[in-house]
Amino acid sequence: MNDAPIVLGLNRTQDASICLMHGSQLLWAIQKERLSRHKHHWGRQGDLRDVYRPRLPGLERPIDVLVECYSSDAELDFLPAYEQELADTLVLAPGCRRARLSHHLAHVYSVFHPSPFTEAAVMIIDGQGSEVAALTEQWAGAAAVPGHWREVSSFYRADRERIDCIGKQLWNRDDEQLVGLGMFYFLLTQALFPGEGNEGKVMGLAPHGDPRALGLPPLQVEGCQVSIPARWREIMRERARFLYNAGAKGPGGRGGDQARFADSANLAAAGQRAFEDAVLAVARWLHAQTGASNLCFAGGTGLNCSTNERLLAETPFSRIFIPPAPSDAGTAIGCALYGLAELAGEPCHYRWENDYLGPAPALADIEAAVAAVADSAGLQVERLDSGAAMCERMAALLADGQVLGLYQGRSEFGPRALGHRSVIGDPRHDHIRDWINASVKSREWFRPLAPVVLLERAHEFFAIHAPSPFMQYAAPVHPAMASVIPAVTHVDCTARLQTVGERDDPFLRALLRAFEARTGLPVLLNTSFNRKDEPIVETPAEALAAFRETPLHALAMPPFLLRKHGAPGPQ
Repeated sequence: MNDAPIVLGLNRTQDASICLMHGSQLLWAIQKERLSRHKHHWGRQGDLRDVYRPRLPGLERPIDVLVECYSSDAELDFLPAYEQELADTLVLAPGCRRARLSHHLAHVYSVFHPSPFTEAAVMIIDGQGSEVAALTEQWAGAAAVPGHWREVSSFYRADRERIDCIGKQLWNRDDEQLVGLGMFYFLLTQALFPGEGNEGKVMGLAPHGDPRALGLPPLQVEGCQVSIPARWREIMRERARFLYNAGAKGPGGRGGDQARFADSANLAAAGQRAFEDAVLAVARWLHAQTGASNLCFAGGTGLNCSTNERLLAETPFSRIFIPPAPSDAGTAIGCALYGLAELAGEPCHYRWENDYLGPAPALADIEAAVAAVADSAGLQVERLDSGAAMCERMAALLADGQVLGLYQGRSEFGPRALGHRSVIGDPRHDHIRDWINASVKSREWFRPLAPVVLLERAHEFFAIHAPSPFMQYAAPVHPAMASVIPAVTHVDCTARLQTVGERDDPFLRALLRAFEARTGLPVLLNTSFNRKDEPIVETPAEALAAFRETPLHALAMPPFLLRKHGAPGPQ
């Protein structure tokens, strides 16, 4: 292993990210936003010098392989400046092998190579990727189209020896002729929640609406080509009608303008349904083309949990792999794996089996952060060096209706908190969900919170088709269980669950078992540990700041448990 190459992967575009590997060992991977504290932060000049190098270990070592991924944004105009920054910041080993990948090819390496499959069909669907002239893969259709057209979806047949592109959908750069599933969902999101990164709000709002109420047509699907009908383009321009108004809180005694809420929810429902149906049609086409039993799915649309559940249940594919970060963030890992396999010629043994990929926090940093607040009025600090004792104390607090922050180990790379940077609570009380949304997260009331459950018990509560360690599927909740775990059951009787098996995080399993021993329920409520409009906490100091500035009752940051005296709880 000492002779294995040091490989650096850099995603320079949206959701900028970086990954360092030593052979097939992934040393760490992290999104820029976790360090810069700016959500969905794009890659920019100076990232290596100002953001990554000062904060991340190992970047002082000679780099044997360096692979970068840009998209079609204007950063490509500044390549000489990026080259100078690399020369000034990194030590490139003699003979350092380098490449720049086109966007969808980086996605392919981020999803197939770390998957458990030896062969699979691969589906990449996002907003827009690279220009045809900048493609770094072989695709037979490239010569027949103008070089400035951009990829919006790509489809492959892959095995461990070869990747073949069997089709792409392109956009001709005419803003009046937007095409593709990623663009459709982007336009839908902008009509309801303008800004960046709000697609999850649309997915959460959709079950509150009627997909038939507006009489909108399905998307037009021919093979892998998806077009947006004129009626959809027209109605999504009616932003004054459909823009979500926080004062329009909808039915159920929540106050506000119910008609305005209904319009927003109905558009979300219609768009979600149209999107799901079109994705399934494209996936069936891909299966017919490849005959593959396995599917790998990446691109930003891979975060749509309701669609992913239908892919499992309603397509001919037997198994599906969606990585924890299918969005552009994951392309840093794709770049590193491409460098390992194609430039260094090394076998890729890395499999994306957990998402705890951030640099490990030092115990000294945890101790220093706690020491800095230990004498604060209203805080009680307890040290519990036994993991079992920590879980017992946490389970007692949770069963008593308290809501805790949980900070342990390496941070999650993707956008979903999976028990290392989480806010957790008792799923038996729906008022806890409402309190977290309103008072801790300061976000819309309709946003669902997720269950985390012991894998071997998951079938008792959810109609699951496979383990879900990355919270990627919105599985149906058994009707008899909806009233047992109302805080994590959405209005459509589904839940975006995380399963925890014997090979998954041991502390999280121990906590679930301790809560089960106390309550009979092997399920906890889980959401990301962050304040409004902030990324998930990364450092011990950030965790403590979020704990102190929100009404959370306690913070478990092993080996410390911090509690607030007299903090008001959910009502």
